[in-house]
Amino acid sequence: MSRTETAANPARRLFATVLACEAIVIALAIPVAVAVLDVDGATAGGVCGGLAVVCLVLAGLLRFPWAIPAGTVLQVLIIATGFMVPAMFFLGVLFGALWGTAFWLGRKVRTAQPR
Repeated sequence: MSRTETAANPARRLFATVLACEAIVIALAIPVAVAVLDVDGATAGGVCGGLAVVCLVLAGLLRFPWAIPAGTVLQVLIIATGFMVPAMFFLGVLFGALWGTAFWLGRKVRTAQPR
C-alpha cells in the first residue's frame, strides 16, 4: 500500500476510531489492575498507560503506510495485557476483530467497481 493509497483509504477513520476507543479501554484497565488485581501501580501505569498513548499517537499517524502494520502489532500487544488484567484477553480480541474488520472493509471498498 503506497502513501497515497493509505491516505485515501476510506477505512482510515474506522482504524482511528478503533484506536481511540482502545486507548480509553486500556487506560481504564489501570485502576482495575491496581485495585482489584493487586498489580503494582507503576507497572500497570507504565504498560497500560504507554499502550494507550501509543494508540492515540498511532491514530494520528495513519496517513503513513507503516501505521496499519504497526497497529496490527499493537493489537497483539494489547491482547498480551490479558496476562496482567485477564478481561483484556477478551477485550483485546474484540478490538483485534474490529481492526481486522476495518482492514477487510478498506480492501473491499478499494477494489469495488465505481457505478
